[in-house]
Amino acid sequence: MNLLLIKLLIAHFIGDFFLQPDKWVIEKEARKLKSPKLYYHILIQGVLTILFAADFNFILPALLIMFIHGLIDGTKLSFQRPETKRVWFFADQLLHVLTILIVWYGFARPAFNLGFVYLESFWILILAVVFLTYPSSIIIKTLIAKWTPNAPLPASNLTGIGSLESAGKYIGILERLLIFLFIVTGHYDAVGFLLAAKSIFRFGDLKEGNDLKFTEYILIGTLLSFGIAIGVAQITAGII
Repeated sequence: MNLLLIKLLIAHFIGDFFLQPDKWVIEKEARKLKSPKLYYHILIQGVLTILFAADFNFILPALLIMFIHGLIDGTKLSFQRPETKRVWFFADQLLHVLTILIVWYGFARPAFNLGFVYLESFWILILAVVFLTYPSSIIIKTLIAKWTPNAPLPASNLTGIGSLESAGKYIGILERLLIFLFIVTGHYDAVGFLLAAKSIFRFGDLKEGNDLKFTEYILIGTLLSFGIAIGVAQITAGII
């Protein structure tokens, strides 16, 4: 990756997260385009971009990044609502990064080698990652469907205040992807730490639930999830 691009991304994240206090964010959301903090933030972002680029020839592109950054932030403040803040946050960050990429590409004109998309190993990795997300979740859910408790699950009831909606599904997806990453990169010991960590967090639920069926249900689901992830990772590592 080009060194200039790395510096520009560092400048962006420092300006947007480290040098923007919460009170600035609150004031900007309250006063929107009338908030002086908005323009302080834009100026800081521009100064950081110039400093990190450390290239007199990049001053105009840096000012362009600063100007577009201000437009994006202003648009976000003008149109976001309490119920859409999360969507606007990710859209805002995506647009900032895209702006940096486009300006950097126009300035540096780097040569890209996309030959990896023609490699079989690349598509095997993509297949494995895709399979370990929703397809694996559905397979596990189907395999253990006959053991799904009919009564509300104890402790952290799936529909109660103790559990987030669909949290179990996303936890399973994340754990399988982490296991896949650990095994493919040769860090087998990390898989043990992950299993131990999940066991510790689940111990309270299982202990307080006093329900053998619930305990067995959780264990079957967890072991299936780990088993599928380990199996797919081993097969993938063996092929590539």
